[in-house]
Amino acid sequence: MITAKMVQELREKTGAGMMDCKKALTAADGDMQLAIENLRKSGAAKAEKKSGRATNQGKVWTAAADGSAVIVEVLCETDFAAKTDKFGALVKAVADGALKVAGEGDVTEAVNTAEKELLTSHIAVIGENMQIRRAVKWNGSAGSVFGSYHHMDGRISVLLEAENETDAAFLTEVCMHIAVYNPPYITPEDVPADVIAKEKEIALATDPSLAGKPADILEKILNGKIRRFFSDNCLMNQAWLKDDKTCLAKLRPNLKVKRFIRWAVGEEI
Repeated sequence: MITAKMVQELREKTGAGMMDCKKALTAADGDMQLAIENLRKSGAAKAEKKSGRATNQGKVWTAAADGSAVIVEVLCETDFAAKTDKFGALVKAVADGALKVAGEGDVTEAVNTAEKELLTSHIAVIGENMQIRRAVKWNGSAGSVFGSYHHMDGRISVLLEAENETDAAFLTEVCMHIAVYNPPYITPEDVPADVIAKEKEIALATDPSLAGKPADILEKILNGKIRRFFSDNCLMNQAWLKDDKTCLAKLRPNLKVKRFIRWAVGEEI
């Protein structure tokens, strides 16, 4: 006889729905281990059926421990599922698991391999197709620290590695600034020469008043326009999120941002 207590026990062990647990126990004649195996097989079958369905909702999450940090994006089908506690727990588990895989940089394949069973079991429970879309792992160098920020509960997330700054709260603010302003570069020195040349070309083409200017004056004007370009596009030079009268280069001149990632759910890669 299949009792309510047995169904509840199986549900706690697998996370599957009440009716699925009851059916699995009935098919297994009350054998708990066989019921668990059947549910896992059923979950794999359901995952296979759902694998072709579009996934454009989800979360981006970060995790850090023991000198390493990761950022992962996990997608599902609907915004409703993305907002559930179960999906949130899955994404955090994937991020924690990504810390354990070997590698530096893109570890998407390794994370997908390591978390295949976890993903399959959650597809069975949540009832939607899901995928680990991308994952990056950083192994920090000596003296570096990590910061992160999750905007709109993971719709946009930022991971940052920095030196000469140990204030965790401030690094979170820097990540928040990146989430809002999405700078393509960290410092003016990071801007490629061809980008600067193209900006000068555009300035000349869009400002007729520059035609016929002496070369030395023209160069000063163009350099001024490039400085404004740096102020718009470089993290350290942008107007600071909390005080637009200053910037990070002035506020924390010793801060060295080594790298950052800003991911938004479903964006083009």
